[in-house]
Amino acid sequence: MFAPQTPLRLTPTGLVVLPLGLVAGATALVFAVVSQSDRITIVSPAALLIAAILVYAAILFFLGRSSIINLRVIEARAVIDPLTRLPNRHALHDDIEQSARRGDEVALAMIDLDSFKQVNDHYGHAVGDQLIEACAQMIRAACAAEARCYRLGGDEFAMVMSGKVAGTILEGISRSLLERMAAPVKLEQRHIAVGASIGLARSMPDARLTPSEMLRHADVAMSMSKRGGKMRCTWFNEAFDQRRERMREIEDEIRAGIEGGEFHLAYQPLVDATTGAIVATEALLRWDRGARAPLGPTAFIPVAEDSGLINPLGLWVLRQAVCDAMRWGDITLSVNISAAQLRNPDFPIKLGEVLEETGFPAHQLELEVTETCLVLDPEVAERTLDVIRSFGVRIALDDFGTGYASIGFLRRFRFEKLKLDRSLVELAGVDDASRAMMIASIALARALNMAVTAEGVETEEQAEMARLAGCDQIQGWLYYRALPTQAIDQLIAAQAAGQDPAAIGIESEQAA
Repeated sequence: MFAPQTPLRLTPTGLVVLPLGLVAGATALVFAVVSQSDRITIVSPAALLIAAILVYAAILFFLGRSSIINLRVIEARAVIDPLTRLPNRHALHDDIEQSARRGDEVALAMIDLDSFKQVNDHYGHAVGDQLIEACAQMIRAACAAEARCYRLGGDEFAMVMSGKVAGTILEGISRSLLERMAAPVKLEQRHIAVGASIGLARSMPDARLTPSEMLRHADVAMSMSKRGGKMRCTWFNEAFDQRRERMREIEDEIRAGIEGGEFHLAYQPLVDATTGAIVATEALLRWDRGARAPLGPTAFIPVAEDSGLINPLGLWVLRQAVCDAMRWGDITLSVNISAAQLRNPDFPIKLGEVLEETGFPAHQLELEVTETCLVLDPEVAERTLDVIRSFGVRIALDDFGTGYASIGFLRRFRFEKLKLDRSLVELAGVDDASRAMMIASIALARALNMAVTAEGVETEEQAEMARLAGCDQIQGWLYYRALPTQAIDQLIAAQAAGQDPAAIGIESEQAA
């Protein structure tokens, strides 16, 4: 007898041949038994034929029923996600089409978990599956009886609602879901913060979209939610398509720019707060676009990060900056690294190779990271920074004062330097609360054995305030703007000769 979980699978030919074979075998068995018996019983040919037909019909019924069960199992697997038991992408397409045929407004929300890959990498796929199931339960609870929920695959889910003001109601459900997901998800002894980004799209009776186009619209809107800071929901806008197309163009241009050698570095000196002597330089990436419209790092770096091009581009920056700084003596070199580089397991290996190949002193290299780089995946970031420190390289926290770094955060990552963001420095000159915050930040850094740099200093008043507050270094246009490599050569040579480098009249690079 076959178990319901494993129904017999037969081809159409098998459904005919197997019953006939069973009947023939049964008939042969009967004749064999009769032939070995002492008493011979004459069986009517008509009765034997009727018996054979009944046996054939019974077997055919049994096999047909087994095949129907098999088909139902296959159909269920085609529209049900096996892990969460939610309807899948095929079911979503069907439901959207049916709602559209009824003439209803159809609203779609696409949900993407924000840190699922990091959870898989850190805890393993078994915990990742548990997280998917837990999130599916939250989405199912948020939908209740108002909307239908689906798992599209990986860490992507969807919600669909149809009817009057479906979009408005679905947006409310989406915001409610984000509130639920703001709290860490409890999995056994772990509390995992994951979060989500949601994209919303709608199909109206007078502007009907296909299911595929609705999904594309929702996916674009979801990407904008991620780009806008995550943990938010965003409605699709036609302008998003134009922006996305522009991002693709910039990505192609970056790729061509890397191959064509269009990128170069400029350097902004940092001075000792007391003496004014140049003690460090920060490498800044510039893009020579020729006759094309100029693009600053704030425009093209995010595109490079999203596309993965930041890895080869960032490695080029690191290698070029180290090679340039080799001739500047004991001047510290600062290089910014992005969140994508920090998450790349090959980055520490490449960094070690660059230091070994160039012979640049590791203690003179300072890598600047932002708070965003660390909060996205603190466990991976901590491991990576530990490896980097093992080379002797120092780590600085850039743009301090713009995020939400706590004392525990600073103690955990043990930065060698804190760089106060220019906005904090500017406000400290006109606002008592900001000034108190700046002084408190410097005192905290001192307590944790961190050096402090004030960024964006543009006036003598700001510089004096930074000195009195206890900053070690000052960086800003008051002293130097970003300069080409040759200009830094001249400044360092003048300083080594005992001259005042600020007095030799070097012009800043035009792109600054």
